Formats: sequence, C-alpha cells, structure tokens
Amino acid sequence: MEDVVTATDIPLDDEALERLRRLTGDPDAVFREHQLDAVRDLVQDRARVLCVQRTGWGKSAVYFVATALLRARGAGPTLIVSPLLSLMRNQLQAAEAMGLRAHTINSTNAGEWSTIERLIESDEVDLLLIGPERLNADRFRERLLPVVAARTGLLVIDEAHCVSDWGHDFRPDYRRIKDVLANLPADAAVLGTTATANDRVVADVVEQLTAPVGAGTTDAADAGDGGLDEGAAAGGDGDAPRAGLRTYRGSLARTSLRLETVELPHPAERLAWLVEHLRGPDALEGSGIVYTLTVADAEQVAAFLQDQGVGAEAYTGQQASEDRIALEERLQRDDVKAVVATSALGMGYDKPDLGFIVHYQAPGSVVAYYQQVGRAGRGVDHAEVVLLRGAEDRRIQDFFITQAFPSAERVAEVRQVLSDAGDAGATTREVQARVNLGLTRLESMLKVLDVEGAVWRSSGRWGHVEGSGWVYDEERYHHVTQLRRAEQDAMAAFGADGRCLMRALQEELDDPDAADCGRCAVCTAPKYGDAPDRDLVRAGQTALRSRPVSFDPKRMAPEQGSGKMKKIPEDARTEPGRALARRGDAGWDAQVRAEVDAGRVGDDVVAAMADLVRGWGVRPTWLAAVPSRRPQDPVSDLAERLAGALQLPFHPVVARREDRPRQAGQRGAAQQAANVRGAFAVSADVPDGRCLLVDDLRQSGWTTAMVGGQLRRRGSGPVFPLVLSTTN
Repeated sequence: MEDVVTATDIPLDDEALERLRRLTGDPDAVFREHQLDAVRDLVQDRARVLCVQRTGWGKSAVYFVATALLRARGAGPTLIVSPLLSLMRNQLQAAEAMGLRAHTINSTNAGEWSTIERLIESDEVDLLLIGPERLNADRFRERLLPVVAARTGLLVIDEAHCVSDWGHDFRPDYRRIKDVLANLPADAAVLGTTATANDRVVADVVEQLTAPVGAGTTDAADAGDGGLDEGAAAGGDGDAPRAGLRTYRGSLARTSLRLETVELPHPAERLAWLVEHLRGPDALEGSGIVYTLTVADAEQVAAFLQDQGVGAEAYTGQQASEDRIALEERLQRDDVKAVVATSALGMGYDKPDLGFIVHYQAPGSVVAYYQQVGRAGRGVDHAEVVLLRGAEDRRIQDFFITQAFPSAERVAEVRQVLSDAGDAGATTREVQARVNLGLTRLESMLKVLDVEGAVWRSSGRWGHVEGSGWVYDEERYHHVTQLRRAEQDAMAAFGADGRCLMRALQEELDDPDAADCGRCAVCTAPKYGDAPDRDLVRAGQTALRSRPVSFDPKRMAPEQGSGKMKKIPEDARTEPGRALARRGDAGWDAQVRAEVDAGRVGDDVVAAMADLVRGWGVRPTWLAAVPSRRPQDPVSDLAERLAGALQLPFHPVVARREDRPRQAGQRGAAQQAANVRGAFAVSADVPDGRCLLVDDLRQSGWTTAMVGGQLRRRGSGPVFPLVLSTTN
C-alpha cells in the first residue's frame, strides 16, 4: 500500500515529536524504543500493530500521537476500547491536553450519549473511548457501532490480552471487537496494546486482530476467519504486509521496583505487618495500594487499618463509580496512605509516584501479579513491592479457576432452552429458571455464545441460532483450565524457587531479555521477614472475630415456572441480617463449622452471638430457629441457649417438613428458591414481637427469607435473620 500523503510540510518524524512534547509537557521529551516505529506504521502504512511493552513504557503516547497525525491527514476518528473507567478519565485529560476532541460513552454518562452521537455524525470527535461492554449493548451495537466503525481511522484495543481466554483477565465483551474489525474502512489502522501477554496469549491476540480485514478491502473475501500471516508477526521490522500484524515487544523489566515475598499464613499476622509498615516514621514511603482477592477482605483490611490509625480506604467493584472516582483522586493527592483494593483498581490507573504495592494475598498467576505491581514506580526511581502469602490463597484461587468455564452439559441445557423458546427467544431470567447456573456465569456464557454465533440477542432477549455449526470446544477449555493450574503453581513457586523475583516475572511473560535485577530480596537480602509484633497480631485476631457481617434482605423472588423476579410483599419480607462469620474467614468460621458438624457449638460462640445482638441494636423480643437436618439439631440448641443469654423466650415454632438437597448445589435463584419452598412450616402460634431467626449457614439466603416470610404472615413482627456464617 502506498504511503498516505501528508497534510503538512513538516516531516512526519518531526511532527510526531512535536506532538509528543505537547502531550508530555516536556520540551525535551524523546520517543522511547519502538514508539516512533509504531506511529509510522499506523500513520504512513495504516498497518495493524501490537505493542507488548512494560507498564509505563508509553503505549498511550503512541495512539495519541498517531491520532493527531491521522486526523491532520484526513482520517476518521480514533476508537479506543478500554477496560476501566479510571483509564478513560486519565485518557480524556491527556487527549484534551493535545488539543484532541475526546469523548467517552460508558455506563456513567448515558445522558450525554445523544449529544456525542450527533458530534460523531458531524465529524466533530477526534477520539472516542468506550468500555468493552458497550460492544455488547443493544443500542450501541445496532445504532452507533456501524456508524463509528465505518468512519474509524484508528482502532485501539487497550489491554488487548483481555481478548484471549488464555489470558489472566479474559473478558467476553472483548470478543465483539471482531464486529468492529469487520466494518472498518479499508485504510483504517489497528493498534493493540498490553503489558501482560505471554507467547500463547500474544499468538491468540494476533490471530484475532489479523482477521477479518475491514469490510471495504479487496482481500476481505480471502481473509475469512484466517489466521496470522506468520511473517507479519515476526516483530518490528516494518516489512509486514498490510493485512498482517507488526509486533513490537520490549523488555518487561521494571528497574524501579524492589520485590520481596513474606510468608505469613494467618490473616492476623498480615494485618499486624500492614500496620507496622504503613504507620509511623518507618512506614513505607509515599502512598500505595494493598491488593486483596475478595471484596470482604478489602473492606476488613481497610477497617482494621483505620482502627489502628492508618489512613486507608477500601476500593471494590461493588462501590458506586462516583465513590471510586473520588477515592482515586484522593490517592492521586496522597490524601490516603493506602487504598485497599480488589483487582477493580488495576489496569489503567496511573499515579506515577505510587510508592508501594503490597499484596495481602497472592493472585492466581504471575502474569496477573505483574500487571498489578506495574502500578508502582512509574515516575519515581524506587518503589517497594511486597507479597504477603496467606494460607487461604490457594482456596480462593481454586474458586476462580473452577468458575471459569461451565460444563458442556450446562451449555447444552442453555441452548436447548433457547431452542424451545423459538423465534420469541427468552430473557436471561427465563433461561436461569430452567438451568442451574448463577446469573453472572450464565450471562458470561451467553455473551461468548453470542460472539461465536451460537445464539442471538436483541432487545434483552436471547435466541438459538439454528444450523450455526457451533460445538463446545471441550479440549480448549480443558487446556485453559490446565494452564490456570500451571499458572497457580508458578505463583506458588514465586519467591520460593531461588530465582530472582523480577527474572521470574519476565520469564513467565516469555520476555526474551529476562535477567537478574540485582535489587530484589533474592538478589540482595530480605527487609521485611521479621515476625510482626505480637500485640498487633492479637489485635488483628480480635478484629477478625469482632466485626459482624451484614447482609441485605431479599426484596425480589422468582416466580415458579417462569423464573421472573417479582417484588416480595412488605408483610412477607425479612429485615437486614447479621452473621458472626463469613465462610472461609480467619475469625469464627473454622470453629463454628467444626462445632456444628460435631452437633453443638461452644459457649464462647454463644457468648459472641449474644454480644453481636447487643451491639446490633434491633431489640428483639423472642427467638426462633431454622431446624437443622442433623440429628442433634445444633441450630435449635444454639437458639435456645442464645435466648437464655439474652434473657428472651425461645419459641420452637418452625418445623422441617422434609429434607431437600443442600443449597450449595443450587446455582440459580429459581432453583434455590424452589429448593426451599414447602420444606418448612410454622407449626405453632407465633408471637407478635420482633423476632431473631437463627440459622447456621447462609448460602443463598432463601431459607431465612422464606421461613421469615412465613413467620411474618403468621403474625410475627419484624424478623431479623441471624446466622453463624454466610457465604457472601
């Protein structure tokens, strides 16, 4: 393909450098290795490019500079698919600093969509950022995506490893990028960027980004579903054909990071360690991030740090977007010492002077770990990175691995439900009513089936595509699961196999330039291995056992048959509940599980439950119990003893009519609710006061919701569920 004629007399390299300096605000800025090569490929050749470069290398500089140059040469706007809102906000600010007209369409600005659509149609947008979920939204896919794709001058897939199910952070929405690729103009450029892709992921991303070619190209018919032109991906020589993909892969070493691992099996030890190293004159420098694997841990760690005088806040995907934005900005200003975060604060967050990253638990792969530690030390010479290993790490990782892919049987059931629904299709809730799958897993499965052509979606309904030829790729899913296990083993070996820690990260990412760093705890000596202060450990253990878990009442229930969610009447609804422990936590859970299995909980558990009720402030007047299936009925025994401790009456008014399968095996709301319906009955007169309804384990929440509803209908006052342990 011939070079595109420039719209300016300035040589491209000089113009690109001027744009870079405007972007950075540094009059002496120069391009890093491969940055200018990638810009040339995109602007002159309108090529497809993949940059696999370390965090902080400057991938965004490539697409901002390329956008400015392409727009000056008459190309259409740039479309950036970006995974996180935090990245979008940073990118909009940077683009505007270059004089680019940048906009975003995401879940937080629906009121602006119509205005942005008009600006796009009138070619008044230089750069549009969208989240991958927009590619699966009906309105965007059907109305705006064809318009945007047909005019796009540059398509950017940021964090491109999300396209691949071989990667650590596969997102089904990213697979919709193939629809954009299929509708690009013939001369549109494509750029994929990532810092966390090993050879297998790179190969998968390359295959997906090289086919199909844009709809307007003469060789689209020959491309089909074709794979990579192997010569095109050899990397960085600029001689690849237009339909291929040019890969620029740099060293992934992070010279500013000092890495260390510390074995602290019990969470109380890790809580103590965090206080010691985040508080006082010897605290880690600057502000930073403490990563946890679960939302519950993020909230609990942040609360303990606050109690101990450390400026810390929890950050999770369950928080409102405006709250997350505010916390990100506080961290930018160093208003907090540490943000205790799940992986929701990961890709895209950019604080150049972030001083430390501490992991409260180990993630499931070295690749995911590299991505998270990459937040630190981007604009400073030194940052501390410490991995605190816990005994629960593998159990939590196992859960994520086993949830990755549904079985062939479950997929077949879903397709059969949709086939039976005919042309009308079915809603997600209607499908879930007939398939034993949780809502999140079902939605993820349907997205993948949609992208792969096995099902269709329109106006919130799903349907079966007859004759699609789609088959369940059991071998691939098995291999991906085995890969996850291998990654888990590599994470377990990290810091324990004698390798330099930075070298280990590079080698897991297939970096050909892996080398010892000379800075980590393996290359030098440990700094953080001393046992934490015993008093702080005791304080940590007390905190783990003294913070009750709150849970909301059920407000909607699935109809029998259809699975449609309907509002629970107020006179049959329970109140918010409390649990002494969360399943798998390091507080009371292990003890209460063992004692319930043995047939009777200890006096200290009863005393802790009584303290919980006294601090709750709900002022109950009587207690009831959900009878246990165990012969000794430890739940009724607990409720009666707890009533004695609270000096309240216990009324055994609930009877178990029949045994049902355990709720742990029921995944969908319809199956969970159906498993409880009719299993219990109110067998005696019910007092009219405020009731504590006691149970041992809350799994789905439907048992206390339905039994509590029966008590309300029989005349009880407000019903407050109280359980020993909850799974969520």
